[in-house]
Amino acid sequence: MNPPLSILDLSPIVEGGSAADSLRHTVDLAQHAEAWGYRRYWLAEHHNMEGVASSATAVLIGQVAAATRTMRIGSGGVMLPNHAPLVIAEQFGTLATLFPDRIDLGLGRAPGTDQPTMRALRRRMEVQDDDFLHDVQELQSYLDDPAPGQRVRAIPGMGTKVPVWLLGSSLYGAQAAALLGLPYAFASHFAPAMLMQALEVYRAMFRPSRQLARPHAMVGINVIVADTDAQAERLFTSLQLRFLGMQRGERGPLPRPVDSLDGIANEMEGAGLMRALSMSAVGSPATVARRIQEMAEATMADEFIVATAVHDHAARLRSYELLADLALMR
Repeated sequence: MNPPLSILDLSPIVEGGSAADSLRHTVDLAQHAEAWGYRRYWLAEHHNMEGVASSATAVLIGQVAAATRTMRIGSGGVMLPNHAPLVIAEQFGTLATLFPDRIDLGLGRAPGTDQPTMRALRRRMEVQDDDFLHDVQELQSYLDDPAPGQRVRAIPGMGTKVPVWLLGSSLYGAQAAALLGLPYAFASHFAPAMLMQALEVYRAMFRPSRQLARPHAMVGINVIVADTDAQAERLFTSLQLRFLGMQRGERGPLPRPVDSLDGIANEMEGAGLMRALSMSAVGSPATVARRIQEMAEATMADEFIVATAVHDHAARLRSYELLADLALMR
């Protein structure tokens, strides 16, 4: 049986669209996803990116949670070094108070942006690995029951015990999640190179904690489902063009799809795209079903979190609907 499915949404701003359109589409997709049976709906923190509207992640999580009723809503993730742990504890403690037992807090240590924007966010550039571990534990302490004599508390927040996840695309995140006994999400939808090694390290080193008795690994994948392989492959070119732009140091909205990348990407760029997007399932329902089974058997993932970067909102909805039907979630 394949792992349960969740959704990762960057609230993409598409070519010819606006941030307002993207935010409306995020809420609409979340409402449909809940009806289709997806387990979680996570939003990602990125900054100064013309193609991403989810920069104020906690604010958008609140909007999505208010528009849904039962599905878990969370961050995939909040980039903790950009913030004081107390501020995040207050934000997510407030969310958990408004929407009890529905909020997840996924944490990463990457900046989610470029160097100048990181400086604008953090003011202090020197961030050590030990700082991240300390900040995670400090944040957990604010969300836990207050200790006797604890002078600094998150209000709202204390006692909410919001589930914390660690995110990563390297061995560091796997080791940190194992050390702290936390669930782990690997960003293989864009950085798959160390996926298998990271999963092995996480499972081998895992220490049980009050939050989690055994390791729980969630794997990020790209999925685009359409009625035919050809239709899905054409939709996929939007994501390929976005990654091609990243290789070339270019940013912008999510491009419109094209019939072919021939003449657009050279041989070396094409090979880079294949490596970066290797954890993808693109095609008709039958094609995607086979590919997801392959990835499930290879990774032994406890859960998949699905990113679907499609230019047309209706086609994006249709992809997630076909995937839900495929997974027999309804």
